[in-house]
Amino acid sequence: MNPLQSTLLPPFDGAGEVLRVATYNIHKGVRGVGPRKRLEIHNLGLGIEALDADLVFLQEVRLFHAREARQFERTWFGWPQQGQAEFLAPEGYDVAYRTNAVTRHGEHGNALLSRWPIGEPGHYDVSDHPFEQRGLLHVPVQWQGLTIHAVVAHFGLIHASRVRQVQRLAQYLDANVPRDEPLLVAGDFNDWGEKLDGPMAEIGLTRARAEHLPASHRLTFPSRVPVFALDRVYMRGLVCRSTFVPRGGAWARMSDHLPLVAELELA
Repeated sequence: MNPLQSTLLPPFDGAGEVLRVATYNIHKGVRGVGPRKRLEIHNLGLGIEALDADLVFLQEVRLFHAREARQFERTWFGWPQQGQAEFLAPEGYDVAYRTNAVTRHGEHGNALLSRWPIGEPGHYDVSDHPFEQRGLLHVPVQWQGLTIHAVVAHFGLIHASRVRQVQRLAQYLDANVPRDEPLLVAGDFNDWGEKLDGPMAEIGLTRARAEHLPASHRLTFPSRVPVFALDRVYMRGLVCRSTFVPRGGAWARMSDHLPLVAELELA
């Protein structure tokens, strides 16, 4: 048994009617600095498997990084031979990945892992200035005879940038997503001040949160003592049944973020 499964909620009844989604910033699969730097990608694989989500929205995912591949030897417990998205995908899941940022030794971007069949991924650059490379990954998913549009997002560190990125998201959705089809936009929004719900509502997206649950069910950052809800799911054409954030030392170790899990149903 996966040891991380004990930290999660039990499966919901009527799983065929409930879409379980998770969003997770994996911090490029590495934690620590200098000689204390450690590879967490293998533990993250166990964590993602334990989430048992239909859709997993991932941020800060690497396809390659030359320096870290040299630092962590390519053994069975070292740096993976394939990209991190492919490595992390549970058996049978489809994978979509696109690069957001190119750095000196490699790159990183967004990924979607899907239990359900996916269509052709799209990518849209929403970088607001040269110092932060940001993008959207758009993946149509076939679920219960419907097309659900999944958009993986990672917004900027400056509030004004995030507002402009919402506007660019709206432009992309207007051009590429039919208004009558369900839509999910999930990821790391870096919204420390809780100011994005209004702009997102203006473009037709509601934040997934169960009002009867305490705030601890949505706080994800920092992972050791979470006080901010930076990681979110926004939706259109769906309603939120529940949210949950797994806790414990193993989850705190793997990334500076905790994953957010949401159970959704069609509106």
